[in-house]
Parts: sequence; C-alpha cells; structure tokens
Amino acid sequence: MKALRRVALSLLGLFFIAAGGNHFVHPAYYMRIVPPYLPVHSLLVQISGILECLGGIGVLIPTTRKLAGTGLIALLVAVFPANLQMAQHPEQYGDIGSAPLFYIRLPLQLILISWVWWTCLATERR
Repeated sequence: MKALRRVALSLLGLFFIAAGGNHFVHPAYYMRIVPPYLPVHSLLVQISGILECLGGIGVLIPTTRKLAGTGLIALLVAVFPANLQMAQHPEQYGDIGSAPLFYIRLPLQLILISWVWWTCLATERR
C-alpha cells in the first residue's frame, strides 16, 4: 500500500472513531438533527455512534477493512437525512451554523464516501 493511502486510511479510522465517540459526549446535538419523522432519536444516535466507532476500528484491521468500508458507506448514506434536515430547516440550527454552511455539508458526504471507498474498497493498481 502506498504511503499516502496508508496515511489516509489511518486518518479515516481515527476520524470515525472520534466522530462516533462524539455521539456519546454530545448526544443532544445529534438527537436534535435527527429528522422528526424518525423514531427514538436517542437510540438512533447511540447506534450510529457505535457503528462509526466500530467502522473506524474495522478499517484499521486489514481482515475487516472491506466489510468496515462497506458498512461506513452505508452509514454515511443512512445519516444523510440528518444533514438534509439541517439544510432544509436552517432556522432551527442557527446556533450551529448557517444555511450556506449546511448546504456545503451535503456534498461533503460524497467526499467522505469517496475517501472510504478509496482507502477500503478500491483495488490498488500496481
């Protein structure tokens, strides 16, 4: 594995471990952005936090990397409605950011998905 990809993989793992852990440090923030049509906000926040931590650990282990990468991509798709919720209702989240910021976050999901795919699922050319 090339050095850049190794660094990107390590950063990805740490990013998701930290992001998942943050669900337990600041659960109210995450519960607040769960779309209202979804049930049991606190449980969804806990599950997503656990899955992010497990995915972050999983990408650091070569034997679980592909499974973890696939799971993280699925999770990033699953949490997209929370980002959309913020963009569609910026007046509810003025203390967090602004409408332009929330709209900028939407394509960042694609960047995260690409990062996961490149480090965990893409085959390296020799």
